[in-house]
Amino acid sequence: MKKPDPLKASSPSEQMVAMNEALVLGALRQHELREAAQALNERLQEEISERKQAEETVRLSEIRYRRLFEAAHDGVLLLDPGTRLITDANPFMNKLLGYTRGQLIGKELFQIGLLKDESASRTMVRKLKREGEVRYENLPLKSQDGRHKEVEVVANLYQENGHAVIQCNIRDITERKMVEDILRRNEALFTALIQQAPIGVYAVDAGFRLVQMNTKALPAFKNVDPLIGRDFAEIVSTIWPPRVAAQLVALFRKTLNTGESYFSKEFKSRRKDLGVNEVYEWQIHRIILPAGQFGVVCFFNDITERKKAESAELRLAVMTNSNLKLKKEIIRRKTVEESLNESKRLQAGLLENSRQQQERLRELSHKIIRVQEDERKRISRELHDVIAQTLVGINVHVAALARETAEAAHDLQEKIARTQLLVEKSVDTVHRFAGELRPTVLDDLGLIPALQAFLTSFIGRTGIQVSFQASSGVEDGSDSVRTMLFRVAQEALTNVSRHAKASLVKVSLQRTPKSISMEITDNGQGFESGLKNPKRGANRLGLVGMRERVEMLGGKFQVDSTPRKSTTVRVEIEVETVDSKKHPGGRKAR
Repeated sequence: MKKPDPLKASSPSEQMVAMNEALVLGALRQHELREAAQALNERLQEEISERKQAEETVRLSEIRYRRLFEAAHDGVLLLDPGTRLITDANPFMNKLLGYTRGQLIGKELFQIGLLKDESASRTMVRKLKREGEVRYENLPLKSQDGRHKEVEVVANLYQENGHAVIQCNIRDITERKMVEDILRRNEALFTALIQQAPIGVYAVDAGFRLVQMNTKALPAFKNVDPLIGRDFAEIVSTIWPPRVAAQLVALFRKTLNTGESYFSKEFKSRRKDLGVNEVYEWQIHRIILPAGQFGVVCFFNDITERKKAESAELRLAVMTNSNLKLKKEIIRRKTVEESLNESKRLQAGLLENSRQQQERLRELSHKIIRVQEDERKRISRELHDVIAQTLVGINVHVAALARETAEAAHDLQEKIARTQLLVEKSVDTVHRFAGELRPTVLDDLGLIPALQAFLTSFIGRTGIQVSFQASSGVEDGSDSVRTMLFRVAQEALTNVSRHAKASLVKVSLQRTPKSISMEITDNGQGFESGLKNPKRGANRLGLVGMRERVEMLGGKFQVDSTPRKSTTVRVEIEVETVDSKKHPGGRKAR
């Protein structure tokens, strides 16, 4: 429907109204146009500002990219996908290959030795267009100066300003490959050493993961899967009860952290996974693993069967020992029975032997009594014949002196002198007899002075030379021991003077840490030294008496003699025996 024109209204008033409406509408339209123009202007200003910011961002991004491109420690090449030619190269490529940027631009990758040939270059571009990325590892590369390197290449295809660009990032991995090769060789050597071990061996790394294990160790972990790379604490917890597992883990961690080794000769526990008791000997040490980090190596040996064998062997030994004891008991009982029967047969013989021994003792007692009686007679005779005659002579001379008082003084002096000599002789004789019966010097001064006094008297009486040696400590014996040693020496020297026809006697007293010993040796004619039969002559009674004196105190008595050769008398008494034989209240040894 067509809108009416307000100017063509029929009346003036209507025309005025229509004109006012038209003015109002025009004003409104101008206001809308101004607002629209202002909004458009503001939007244009915003777009211009955003474009400037975008351009600045692109500029800064290009600067940053160029800085990264120039300072990168990997080689970077930019290629045109259509021509496969290098359009740009960063400075690291010069360091890597020895070519300048100008020598690299305009060449294909195979021309700088990065790919094998042109066909390989085409294949790479086709794959890039298809997949967007190509990766090459362990590519051999020869620099301009002939150095051989190994590189890793990552090529990407992307759009830049509406144009496709290939970017190749080239990383020198020569040193890394050398390190990896050394690491592989070390790991191979470490693995070989572990595998050749005659016992179970496994290793745990610094992260507490199981990293190595030889075949000898596998049976102990047969119920654990997986093994290599698994947390060692989990493995141990699978095999052993919680308390034992915690102890083992603590020991391994202590060795890993401190380097302190641990040895266990016998580890025994019941396995959680098998439900049986097992016994191991094991040790752990901290080592440096091939990767260069600390780790713990464990050497262990399952000795369960050996312990079972040892236990069985022990039980067998106990049973064998019991059987031996039973056999011995049977033999003992049989022996006892035979001994009882034999004792009945020997009883009569023992009674007869006892009777003979008693007879011998009575005979010996009689001989001792006779000898004592003979000794008394000798002493009595000596006192009567010598002392009495001497005293009679003194009496006669004294009587003569009384009758001859008128004689000359000179004769009187001679008679008095003779009388004095007789008196002195009597005194000496009495002293000698007293000394033979019991020397007072033995009680007053000790064994060595008593022997010295006796030997001096013996030399003077017999003319036989005597050599005497004594070590310190021989006076440690009791009074009974000193008396016994003195009497044996006295009797032995008396036998020498009577029977040996000797010219020299050696007397030696020695004190050792455990005993006192005396040895008397002469150079005279010997005799048969057997003392088994005391009836072989009255002259053997002195030897029997010496033996009895020595054995009465727990000592040892020995006579070594051969006819026409020297004779040696030996006496030995132990220190313990010496101390035990001391009489209570006796005087202390000097």
